Amino acid sequence: MKSKTGKAVRVATILLVLFLVSTGIAGVTSAETLQFADFSWDSVQVHNRIAGFIIHHGFGYDVDYTFGDTEPLLLGLRRGDIHIAMEMWVDNILDAYKEALAAGEIIDFGSNFPDSPQGWYVPTFVIEGDEDRDIEPMAPDLRSVEDLADYWELFEEAEHPGKGRFYNAPTGWVVHDINLAKFEAYGLEDTFVAFDPGSDTALATAIVRAYERGEPIVAYYWEPAWVTGLLDLTMLEEPPYDPEIWEETRGTEFPATRVHIAINSELAGRAPELVTFLANYETTLEQTNEALAFMYTEDADVDEAALWFLDNFRDVWKGFLYNDDVIERVEQALDEELN
Repeated sequence: MKSKTGKAVRVATILLVLFLVSTGIAGVTSAETLQFADFSWDSVQVHNRIAGFIIHHGFGYDVDYTFGDTEPLLLGLRRGDIHIAMEMWVDNILDAYKEALAAGEIIDFGSNFPDSPQGWYVPTFVIEGDEDRDIEPMAPDLRSVEDLADYWELFEEAEHPGKGRFYNAPTGWVVHDINLAKFEAYGLEDTFVAFDPGSDTALATAIVRAYERGEPIVAYYWEPAWVTGLLDLTMLEEPPYDPEIWEETRGTEFPATRVHIAINSELAGRAPELVTFLANYETTLEQTNEALAFMYTEDADVDEAALWFLDNFRDVWKGFLYNDDVIERVEQALDEELN
């Protein structure tokens, strides 16, 4: 159920759109292709294609997906080169996001799913062992990020003997540099090296490989994701979030991460029929994790995962829409794709 605050945001957005429409902004033409911000992680790509399928088949717009990193695509959203972003991790880019909102360049439609956790994870068997797999506890007293210095040998980096390996987020992600700041704040430079995996896929592969082999690994990860949905992982504790410390050193737990939908402001006036749909679009961590787990277990791509979501959560996406004709067109197209 949507919160009263969430509904208020959406109502305010719709009122703003009505104002924009009244100014006479030209509408989107059928020849124009709407561009989604296709960031380099799976969940946003799946949500882009869920929304893209509905917008294309339900409303008749052509859609496409522009791949890139967070900051360049946010700039594109501000300029109007990008029209829709289904996952803006607001608190990772807070200053730039606030600036874009204040300038009236983007409109925020509220959360796609509830606040998303992120942090540094180890397989739970590292701490507790796993009787079913005959794995003994390796670091029974490991509780926090700061405890890692006592266990560097467990995670030793082959290319840097004498130091453990921490798997960071890929280079180009904003959180990559946040993790480097955390490294310094927790005094881990002498005992660990931050390893750049190169991509989301490489990071996930490293975690899964270590997990399946019963080997220790410590890595940055987040939810929703198929990795955290399928594997038994434990997030290491950090000092409670403190905004002053966070701004100065990043030496606290991540703030609750808001994952919002945003569009270029001009699109709202040019395609007002999309506004109610995007303002109503809201899922759960569990639904997203299920779609991502389907990708992994069935070796599916993001388009197939989007179709799986649309098929298995029909009542959910129908609730985003306000027009029976739109619902009928989307459902007909979905059934044709599945058959």
